[in-house]
Amino acid sequence: MTEWLLRGVRLADGGRRDLAIKGELLVEAADLGPNRRAVEADGLMALPGLVDLHTHLRQPGGEEAETVASGTRAAARGGYTACFAMANTDPVTDTGEAASHLADLGRREGWAEVRPVGAITKGLAGQELAELGLMHRAGVDLFSDDGRCVQNAQVMRRALEYVKDFGGVLAQHSQDDDLAGPGACCHESAIGGRLGLPPWPPAAESAIVARDIELVRLTGGRLHVCHVSSAESVDLIRWAKARRLPVTAEVTPHHLLLGTVELEGYDTTYKVNPPLRTEEHSEALRQALADGVIDAVATDHAPHTPQDKDHPFDVARPGMIGLEQALAVVLETMVLTGRMDWSGLVERMSAAPARIGRVSDHQGRPLEPGQPANLVLIDPQRRRTVDKATSLSLARNNPYHGRDLPDPVLATFWRGRATYGGDDF
Repeated sequence: MTEWLLRGVRLADGGRRDLAIKGELLVEAADLGPNRRAVEADGLMALPGLVDLHTHLRQPGGEEAETVASGTRAAARGGYTACFAMANTDPVTDTGEAASHLADLGRREGWAEVRPVGAITKGLAGQELAELGLMHRAGVDLFSDDGRCVQNAQVMRRALEYVKDFGGVLAQHSQDDDLAGPGACCHESAIGGRLGLPPWPPAAESAIVARDIELVRLTGGRLHVCHVSSAESVDLIRWAKARRLPVTAEVTPHHLLLGTVELEGYDTTYKVNPPLRTEEHSEALRQALADGVIDAVATDHAPHTPQDKDHPFDVARPGMIGLEQALAVVLETMVLTGRMDWSGLVERMSAAPARIGRVSDHQGRPLEPGQPANLVLIDPQRRRTVDKATSLSLARNNPYHGRDLPDPVLATFWRGRATYGGDDF
C-alpha cells in the first residue's frame, strides 16, 4: 500500500499537524519510508471519515439503480468510509445468512465499509420478528424496516425487548399509515392542496415517534428515529432526551436544505418519504441538529432508475440520492451559517453515527497515531455547480442538480487506501 504524508493539514479543533498513513493506520511521520507520497496540505482540512447510518445500496435485487460497488464509490466521493446498508432489498436482509452475504459482498466490492442493517420483521411485513439473534451473530447491531413502519405496537415492543439483550438498536421509519394514507406524498399544506397531491401530515410521523418513545420507557430498548422531518417530532425527541431515555435521531441533508417549494413543477426527483416540508419545519431541524437534539446526519441515499421516477408524482417511487453532496449541504446550511463549528460537524457526521451503529472502535476516531486511517481531506473553500451526469452513483435522481454548493472533498482514505482522489496528488 502507498504510504502518505499530509503536511500541515488543519484539524477540526483548529490545530495543525502532519498526518502520516502507513498500512491501515495513522503513524508518526518518522515511521514512513523514503518512497512516501507527500501532499502539501496548507489550507486543507482533514476530518475523520464520515459514517452514514442510512444508505440504500439496492443490492441484491435492484442492481439497475445501484450496486455495492457503485454506491460505495459515491460514498467515498462524498467523504464516507462506512455505510449502513438498509434491509429493503430483494430478498430482504432478514436472516443471518442474508446479512453475512451482504457483509461478504461489501468486503469484496466495497469502496467503504458496508455494515448490513437487518430487518425488524420478516419480509418487512410488520407481523413476525425477523432472525434478530442470528443476524446479530452475523455482526448486525442496527435493525430497520425502513421504507415501511412497524405499525403494530406489540410487535415493536417485542423487538425492543429482544434486541435489548445484546444492545441492538431499532431504527424506525415513523409513519402512521392511517394518517398518511395510500399515495400520501406531499406535506399537508396550502401548496399541497393547490397541487392536488395526497397529504402526508407531520402528525403521521410524530404519532409513531410518541408511541415508540413510550415503548422505550416500557422496555428500556434502544430506539433510533430515522429521517426526522417535523418540528413536532423534534419536540418529542427533546422530551425523551431530557429524561435520559435511550433515544437517538437523524436528519437528512435534503430536509435541512430543501422544502415544499421544490414540488411546484411536479419534478419527481423531489418526491421523498417523509416528504419535504415547509421552512418552519426545516428551521426546527437545523436548530435541533445544532443543539444535539438530533444526533446525526444520515443521507437516506435512495437511488432509482428513470423508469421508477418517470410517472405522475403520486405514483413515482420516493427517494433521492445524497451521498456525494451530504457534506456540502451540511457545510452550506450549518457551518457557513455559523450554526455549527467543525467539531460539531465531526460529531454529527462521523463520531455520533459510529457510536449509534456500534462501529466506534474503528470509525469516527480522532486523527492520531495508532488510530485507523479512515479520513477525508477537504478544501473548505471549493465550490461548484452540481451536475448529476458526473455522479459516481448509477442513479441520477439528484435533487441538488444545478445548485451552487461547496465541493469540499479532495481525497478519502479508508483503512489507509485512497478510495477517492488519490490519483490527483
